[in-house]
Amino acid sequence: MIIVHAVADERAVVRGWRLAGESVALVPTMGALHAGHMALVAAAKAQADRVIVTIFVNPTQFGAGEDLASYPRKDLDDLAMLQVAGVDLVVMPTVAEMYPDGFATKVRVEGLTSVMDGAARPGHFDGVTQVVAKLLNQAQADWAYFGEKDWQQLAVVRRMVADLDLPVEIVGVPIVRAEDGLALSSRNAYLSAAQRVVAARFNVILASATAQVLAGMGGSQACGLAVEALGEAGFDKVDYVECRDAASLRTVELPLAGQARIFGAVHLGRARLIDNIAV
Repeated sequence: MIIVHAVADERAVVRGWRLAGESVALVPTMGALHAGHMALVAAAKAQADRVIVTIFVNPTQFGAGEDLASYPRKDLDDLAMLQVAGVDLVVMPTVAEMYPDGFATKVRVEGLTSVMDGAARPGHFDGVTQVVAKLLNQAQADWAYFGEKDWQQLAVVRRMVADLDLPVEIVGVPIVRAEDGLALSSRNAYLSAAQRVVAARFNVILASATAQVLAGMGGSQACGLAVEALGEAGFDKVDYVECRDAASLRTVELPLAGQARIFGAVHLGRARLIDNIAV
């Protein structure tokens, strides 16, 4: 496994692969890897000859008062996991490498970024599209893999890639959950033992809202009941629970099965958790 920190070194490695006629997959991460990330790596390895994983905690997608300084960083553990998984190249750029003096370019997707996490975390998706555009351009991969837990992020990245004619296919990988249903997340490490018990109710309550919509209840009513249930379950704050079209992210009341998802975001202690379930 090769480890590099500079874009020029990454491109030199990829150039050699291309000359050998090999295909390339990219898995962008912020580190603190878990089984969800490794599912992305497994999907990439199943499709491509060579796999790149990037580890970069991107400061431009964190807002004021968010957890940039405390975001989990476990580089040695991450590298060990990637070595065992058979990753070919790990790219670990510095902030100065990604955003050198004089950096002044933004990449913004309109519409999809104004709702849900875009409304709750102003500017977040501008940072996401900025860094993902750079990572895709640096790697020049055939495929890039993103988890469906961050469904809105996945939709935003797909829109950006289509609009900018970037020569890469974006692949979504299903959510990996703990045995009790909680979606795996690096931020789950913030949860105390007691909070972890409460957190397991998140997926259960979203699943209940999904069942209610499938049974004919309007999306807004089902989501309103879910907000009440989350408060009663002990979550500190609910940013949103919404029923939206899976592709356009427009709000829908009575969706056709398979065309919508229930999305939610909650706060519990230091952790902000997100999840979504197909209707």
